[in-house]
Amino acid sequence: MKTQKSIPTTKVERSAKFVKTGIQIGGNYIKHYSKKLFNPEMDREQLNEDNATDIYKSLSELKGSALKIAQMLSMDKNILPKSYVDKFTQSQYNAPPLSGPLIVRTFTKNFGKTPEQIYDNFNLTSSNAASIGQVHQATLNGKKLAVKIQYPGVGDSISSDLKLVKPFAFRLLGMSERELSIYIKEVEERLLEETDYELEVRRSVEFSEACKNLSHVVFPKYYPELSGKRIITMDWIEGLHLKEFLQTNPSQELRNKIGQALWDFYNFQQHELRAVHADPHPGNFMITPDENLGVIDFGCIKELPDDFYHPFFSLISTDVINDKNKTIDAFRKLDMIHADDSPEQIEFYYKSYREMISLFAKPYTSSTFDFSKPDFFEQLYMYGEKISKMPEFKQARGVKHFIYVNRTNFGLYTILHELKATVKTDTFKPHVGME
Repeated sequence: MKTQKSIPTTKVERSAKFVKTGIQIGGNYIKHYSKKLFNPEMDREQLNEDNATDIYKSLSELKGSALKIAQMLSMDKNILPKSYVDKFTQSQYNAPPLSGPLIVRTFTKNFGKTPEQIYDNFNLTSSNAASIGQVHQATLNGKKLAVKIQYPGVGDSISSDLKLVKPFAFRLLGMSERELSIYIKEVEERLLEETDYELEVRRSVEFSEACKNLSHVVFPKYYPELSGKRIITMDWIEGLHLKEFLQTNPSQELRNKIGQALWDFYNFQQHELRAVHADPHPGNFMITPDENLGVIDFGCIKELPDDFYHPFFSLISTDVINDKNKTIDAFRKLDMIHADDSPEQIEFYYKSYREMISLFAKPYTSSTFDFSKPDFFEQLYMYGEKISKMPEFKQARGVKHFIYVNRTNFGLYTILHELKATVKTDTFKPHVGME
């Protein structure tokens, strides 16, 4: 893959890139409608393909928050046309890597030394390039290390980038401005944390220590003394990403073992730590040669405050969901039903959200769940498709915590579905009072 020699870092350079992409997309629409004059039956597949290619190319050169949003959207498979999902999924594993001189400059700026002066060996060719940084292999005192380097300008450009992403998001997601603003505000807060590598190292040490007794889950050791604002050094974990792992045709027993480790990792955090690794895309996990789940990135953590945790997870307990008044009360606390809603609106949202929660909670309602079954996911996607077309859901509803909690849990469900795993779902249960 071609390396990238520079990244647009100023507001002017980055907005010029967005404008250029907007013009290309406009051209794609003109091309599409010109062809449609001669072939009225033509669908939007080629248009989506062209737009997805142009948007991804632009975002992958800008990197940072712009590319991170592409990554997030690729996980919401029921929101975007398939061509966007296929293209944006690349951002989970590979974006164009930075060139050697740019990497050396980052080290010199952060440590006053080149990589060769810090490590015994340092490979200038990255082994993995994603949205916020790229990973290089190094050795020191006989130890194999992974060195994560943040792209220049990423942290400084988050707010302005998100403003520039808005028009694309309007067109792709069909969200109202208020809904999009709430979404973007929450994304901005998490992204600012993700670009703070010193915070990430502290959290990585803290979370790997808290989760160390979970079965079949392993973490790298982190080296704060070899890390800084834009660089993280940790042990190198050998293994395969999910896609590569599945290509080895693993046994059902092994799929279940990895799936169980993943389920326990997420539910232990949600219910015991009340803070969760909120970036469940496959690029953040490795399946190691000794059949463990390696967790290699703690950049995005979402804390679950009591006033969200209790009403949300109490809905998963059948006692609450079967009591209409208690359910409506929980929906009010979560801002899914508003104070000024009419009785008709209350009834409509009660029925709609009850259906949604009942679907979401299915894995929790029995002691084991088979994630290989497509009907569960078809129901989820059909429900998403149905409400996306309803005018009642064009206005913003629900507290901001839903954005990352939904993303986390549906991301978890999706990986378990790809694994075709059957897992015990009663290992870590929600701590809510059963009334």
